[in-house]
Amino acid sequence: MSSTVRTTDFGTGTLSRAAALLHTLLVTELLLLATAAPGLAGLLFLGTDPANLPLAAACLLPLGPALSAAVYALHHRSRDLTELHPARVYLRGWRLNAVPALKLWTPLLAWLTVIAFTLTHFAATGLPGWWAVLLAAIGFAALLWGAHALVLTSLFAFRTRDTARLAGYFLIRHGRATLAAASLLVLTGGLTALLTEALPALLAAPLLLSLLHAGRPVIAETQKDFTV
Repeated sequence: MSSTVRTTDFGTGTLSRAAALLHTLLVTELLLLATAAPGLAGLLFLGTDPANLPLAAACLLPLGPALSAAVYALHHRSRDLTELHPARVYLRGWRLNAVPALKLWTPLLAWLTVIAFTLTHFAATGLPGWWAVLLAAIGFAALLWGAHALVLTSLFAFRTRDTARLAGYFLIRHGRATLAAASLLVLTGGLTALLTEALPALLAAPLLLSLLHAGRPVIAETQKDFTV
């Protein structure tokens, strides 16, 4: 009887759940880097010249589906150490979400590229200084919208325009989730500026898990009010 209890309980304890989470994070991180690698490798050959911003945006295109697949895998992860299939779940998420994610990720990247290009050439525009602050604020708001859109497009099968509208709606509706996403963006920016550009990529999985945790109210309301 004792062996039966041990067999039944194996994989469900606190230590096992922690090990399962660590395993899922590591596998998800490796797969995210692998699927985004073609674009990330291209960034290594680009200089810091602002003229390269459009090329950098093009290199970042594979990152959108990779992030979406990672969010999907982390959301559907198993808590049981004996039932772990993170690679399979990640690849399923990539197949399901690659195209929907690109439909949102591409215009977001294009918009952010326009803002970044304008800011790096701001002296040539002749605009007053407060325009630069306004553009930076618009860019940050676009990133926050993108964080909500990433969660929604990864977990729900809405039309692109409906996902875009819901992301904008939740931007105001759930201020705490938006504030948490803003904190993660600031943290990511700080890690990039103070340490290395590679660090946010290497910590993408735990950062996305934090985004999922912060977005629980958004997910719950979407399931309750916007799905059948």
